[in-house]
Amino acid sequence: MVSNVSITRVFNNGNSQAVRIPAEFRLNTDRVQISRNEQGDLVIHPIPVERGQALLLALQALGEVDGKFIAALEAERENSQPMQDREAL
Repeated sequence: MVSNVSITRVFNNGNSQAVRIPAEFRLNTDRVQISRNEQGDLVIHPIPVERGQALLLALQALGEVDGKFIAALEAERENSQPMQDREAL
């Protein structure tokens, strides 16, 4: 059962196609996994944002990060406020 249905535009972006995603389907990530199911439908799965992962690994390798620091970062991420919607200018 589909709860929300919206018609949108498909356009060319260089050698690729792009789809305008309406606000009600907004994704909180900049990367997705796309596949086609057995019925031929395109399926989009958001990939969680891993901001700072490379920096954190580098700091760990240098011994600059301990368990308390990582726990504090994870707590901050869990308690962070959602992105605010902004109107286009």
